[in-house]
Amino acid sequence: MDSAPIKLLTQDLFDTIAQKASQNSRLRQNYNFHELSDKVQRFLNVLQPGTYVRPHRHTWATEVNGFEFFLVLQGSLGMILMNEQGEVTHTEKLSATGATRGMELTEGTYHTLVCLAPDTVILELKEGPYNPQSDKGFLPMFPGEGTPESRQLIQTWELYFSDR
Repeated sequence: MDSAPIKLLTQDLFDTIAQKASQNSRLRQNYNFHELSDKVQRFLNVLQPGTYVRPHRHTWATEVNGFEFFLVLQGSLGMILMNEQGEVTHTEKLSATGATRGMELTEGTYHTLVCLAPDTVILELKEGPYNPQSDKGFLPMFPGEGTPESRQLIQTWELYFSDR
């Protein structure tokens, strides 16, 4: 993270993080603008096609009205919302050049996404502080990362967006 008083979102920054995402086994890379203890998390999430994001939700302390905000700055992705049984309840294509460029999810919304274009860059905002032990609640019926089942799910989920 950069502690400079001004933090710029430049194409060079996007390209640097995209290169790291390409080399990362998870095919994605975060770039934080926040400290882990900050009240609001602000970061870029750069994705490559084939990345698997296990369906999850975020919950915060009872005094917080939590949210997660996504804005696609480059590329495109498919957002998939689910209920507690893992059934798809809504799909939305988000694209830097399309009709829908971002969305906000309320606390407790189960979701996943599929990357639809190389070097997709998302600006994400959500309540902090960040605690890696409690940040995500996963839907238990979905496999973890790096499994053959997760690779198959990516292909299945991509079909929701093949004609958009």
